Amino acid sequence: MSIKINYSKNTNKTSSNVVIFVNEKFNLGPIKKFLSKFEISYISDLLKTSDLKKNLFVFELNSKKKIILISIKNNLKTSDIENLGADFYKRVNIGKNCDYSLISDSIESKQKNFIGYFLHGFKLKSYEFNKYKTKKTTRIISIKVLGNKNKISSLDQTKFKALEMGTFYARDLVSEPGNILSPDEYAKRLSSLRKDGLKVTIYDKKKLKQLGMNALLGVGQGSVKGSYLVTMEWNGLKNKSKPLAFVGKGVCFDTGGYSLKPARFMEDMTYDMAGSATVAGLMKSLALRKAKVNVVGVVGLVENMVSGNAQRPGDIVKSYSGKTIEILNTDAEGRLVLADALTFTEKKYKPKFIVDLATLTGAIIVCLGSEYAGLFSNNDKLSQQIFNAGEKVEEKVWRMPLHKNYDKLMNSKNADVQNINYVGGAGSTTAAQFLQRFIINKTPWAHLDIAGMAFSKYGGALNSGGATGYGVRLLNQLIEENYE
Repeated sequence: MSIKINYSKNTNKTSSNVVIFVNEKFNLGPIKKFLSKFEISYISDLLKTSDLKKNLFVFELNSKKKIILISIKNNLKTSDIENLGADFYKRVNIGKNCDYSLISDSIESKQKNFIGYFLHGFKLKSYEFNKYKTKKTTRIISIKVLGNKNKISSLDQTKFKALEMGTFYARDLVSEPGNILSPDEYAKRLSSLRKDGLKVTIYDKKKLKQLGMNALLGVGQGSVKGSYLVTMEWNGLKNKSKPLAFVGKGVCFDTGGYSLKPARFMEDMTYDMAGSATVAGLMKSLALRKAKVNVVGVVGLVENMVSGNAQRPGDIVKSYSGKTIEILNTDAEGRLVLADALTFTEKKYKPKFIVDLATLTGAIIVCLGSEYAGLFSNNDKLSQQIFNAGEKVEEKVWRMPLHKNYDKLMNSKNADVQNINYVGGAGSTTAAQFLQRFIINKTPWAHLDIAGMAFSKYGGALNSGGATGYGVRLLNQLIEENYE
């Protein structure tokens, strides 16, 4: 399926299907000039027996023509407009007649760039991953935006397209099966981001050993595939100011290692690299829209497998920071990857702040479900900025506690720290408490546990099920609002 969007000022060039906007009271007066008297009378009669709490109605005049009426409430947020666009997509993604004329002059909302946000939501909802289906959909949805209120500045067009491409890139990565997107293939794909203007550096197993990244390497040592740390740099300011840093967990497939996961739903563990996909998608978006900011993305790419060479429960490794870690559970592997990546990022780039993303714990799903990501941070200002950005784009976060009293649950008798809390409780907090130990120089830091947000079996407002690309738009909003 493909989407074609054209723009014209002439409202007379309507197709068989017409999309018209009305106010929340369904006052048809302002739209009479766009429809015939018969059509207005027909719609008016049907509205009398309709549930006006809905925001979208489809009126079939005949087998070839539909009129879609979309209600615009007062004081809509931009995310509400995007959701309207997504709802519109759900209605048009059926049937054979996929040619629509959208009358922009019927829009009475004062929200700037209404059409831009509406079509942005439409396109985000349209994503599908059908790469491995032998029979693909050949449908084309054509939208003609007619009228004088359809102007989208070239800057906004670039921004929306960059966000869509970055989000789709993240979704594509998460959707790939484990036999395709191994750490080797993943690193290779990230290298192709150089064509977008990013500086990409790949550290392979040999280089990682030289650096002393034994926590990351320990996770991947049971796999025949390689282990990597990949950095992606965007220098939009062309100066040496401190960059913003984003770090992602990239466990391409997670069996749990010797602390083996149950067989049921293990196939979903292809999305255990979603944190890294978000970072990659964000970096792509920033490069495509040529963001005026310096940013670095860092991802650790491994595969957690069972073999004669795999890491054992009880092993002790020395991390890049110099701290030793006792491995009590090989399924608490993401925090080991992040431990080395966080310290490396802080030491090498000395960033203004670090935000890491990871599908880290099932406990965060128990706590927050699939509505909020868990936010843990050592900095109130950064936390508030992330929270505000999440509210604006509806990629919500909820701040969870960190406290020194949780440290005793992660202290090891045999090493500096252990990788799991065996006492029980506070699973997400103790995981974040573990990560905090690897922020050595008190850099402002936030950890986003996105285990409940990265993948949706049922779909959400702006996705149709599967990989969500959660975090790309959130972090772009964080940067755009506060650091550009």
